[in-house]
Amino acid sequence: FVDMDTEEPRQTHADWKNNPYQMTRGHLCPAADNKWSKEAMNQSFLLSNICPQTQSLNGGAWQKLEDKCRTWAKQHGDIYIVAGPVFEGGKVTRAMGNNNVAVPDAFFKVVLCLNGSPRAIGFVYKNDDSSQSMNYNACSVDYVEDLTGFDFFYSLPDDIEEEIEANNDIRIMDRKGHISERIW
Repeated sequence: FVDMDTEEPRQTHADWKNNPYQMTRGHLCPAADNKWSKEAMNQSFLLSNICPQTQSLNGGAWQKLEDKCRTWAKQHGDIYIVAGPVFEGGKVTRAMGNNNVAVPDAFFKVVLCLNGSPRAIGFVYKNDDSSQSMNYNACSVDYVEDLTGFDFFYSLPDDIEEEIEANNDIRIMDRKGHISERIW
């Protein structure tokens, strides 16, 4: 759906026709995370929630990360997720369609869990056809902040924010807070 609440020029379905980069419609907030209401599900299909992603990323490594985030949410209760595009050097070098839909160079996702011991982890995936693993793409939230210029969890007390945002060990959490697997 075209999001009429976004400023013009806005992304339209016509921008995806004859797309020179063969991109797929990558959801920033996955549709599978919005099954709790029809309105939320419909909103997940707004083009303002869609970014051009390669098929191998969208249907591969990124989807595995989305699935893992759902697993973590079931295991740990509330988690906070922020995802978005990354443009190297802050510049758009590829665009498609009459409205110049920006094609990101990469995508980030940061995940925060405050249940039990607070913990957070970041991920950055290249928007290309390379084989990418969760272990390889895991990083600290501090790294994602440096890359994007965003300050994600600024409302946390500084001592907690500094500690959890510096962590890049994805072995930090299981159901009981034990280190038991290499994936967060």
